Amino acid sequence: MTIDKKDMINSILESVSKVDYIKPEDLPNIDLYMDQVTTFMEAQLASSKRYPDDKILTKTMINNYAKNNLLPSPEKKRYSKEHLLLLIFIYYFKNILSISDIQTLLGPITEKYFKSTGEKDLTYIYNEVFSMEKSQIDLLIKDLLRRYHAAEATFSDADEEDQDFLKRFSFICLLSFDVYMKKRLIEQLIDGMRPEEPPKKHKKEKAPRPPKEK
Repeated sequence: MTIDKKDMINSILESVSKVDYIKPEDLPNIDLYMDQVTTFMEAQLASSKRYPDDKILTKTMINNYAKNNLLPSPEKKRYSKEHLLLLIFIYYFKNILSISDIQTLLGPITEKYFKSTGEKDLTYIYNEVFSMEKSQIDLLIKDLLRRYHAAEATFSDADEEDQDFLKRFSFICLLSFDVYMKKRLIEQLIDGMRPEEPPKKHKKEKAPRPPKEK
């Protein structure tokens, strides 16, 4: 099957340029019950699904996040705006990080800014981070084009019928290597956030008891 390369890269760039996030002003100003939370997240993040049947968030997921101390317990079974902000962070992190890493990353944020009465609250954190990421889209598009053209220059001596597949394979490998290296860097940064464990004391070996005389 012939692959229309121009359509493929245009489709990729279009999807990247349309990446959006839930704006704080879109968050409800009232506390929500569990069903309302899942419905809200489903509607707001539907465009990020890979397949139509994928679930953005389920009751089981939310309960597991609470059990793993990623999410504070709801008050009278209702979730606040701060709960929703944390769930959005978790949604993005869980695709690349372990539960333990997310705990380390979000723990200090939750402890200091969840239900904060000052100006610097979770909304402040959310606004600052996501406005920064939004500004990176142009840089990401340029980087994607650079990697795409690099991949197109590979396998020029391969059989003609295999070139399209092999060039796409090269493009995927370049993107995967980038994700792999950035994931390792993220994990290294998170490891640096963990408190150092005190050195374990080595137990002194007991001298063997002499055999009892019969």
